[in-house]
Amino acid sequence: MSLPKQLSEAAERRVPILGEFREFIARGNVIDLAVGVILGAAFGDIVKSLVDQVVMPVVGLGTSGIDFAQLKWVLKPDNPATKVNEEVAIQYGAFLNTMIKFVIIAWVVFLMVKLVNSIRRRDAAKPDSDKAVAPGPQEALLMEIRDLLKAQQPPTITRH
Repeated sequence: MSLPKQLSEAAERRVPILGEFREFIARGNVIDLAVGVILGAAFGDIVKSLVDQVVMPVVGLGTSGIDFAQLKWVLKPDNPATKVNEEVAIQYGAFLNTMIKFVIIAWVVFLMVKLVNSIRRRDAAKPDSDKAVAPGPQEALLMEIRDLLKAQQPPTITRH
C-alpha cells in the first residue's frame, strides 16, 4: 500500500467525517448537481446578454429610445462639487431588466420540463416488447419442467 493511501486511511480512522465526505463527493448526484449549477450560471450569462443586447434595445426603440437600464427615481441627487458619488436612487429600470431575464429563464425552463415530460409520457406509452426481461431462476426452472413434460408425452392426433 502506498504511503499517501496509508496516511489517508489513518486520517479517516481518526476523523470519520473525512470518509463520509469522500463518499458524499464521490456520489453521482453531487457531480450532476455541480454540472447543473455550472451550466445554469453560463445560461444566466446568455440570458443576460440576450436581454441587455437584443431585447431591451428593441423595447427601447419602441419606446422612443428609452434606455431601461438608466431609468431611476433619484431620492438624493449627486453633489457635483464633491468627488464622491452621493446620489441615492431607486433603479427601477435595472429591476425591469432583471424581471425580463427571469421571465425568459422561467419560459425556457418550462419548455425544457414540458419536453422531458412529453418524452417520459411517450416512453411510458410504448410497449415494453423491445425490453426483453430475462426470466428469474424460478420461472426458468418451471419452463424447463414444462418443456420436459411436453417432450415425454406422445403427440395426440385429432380427427375431424
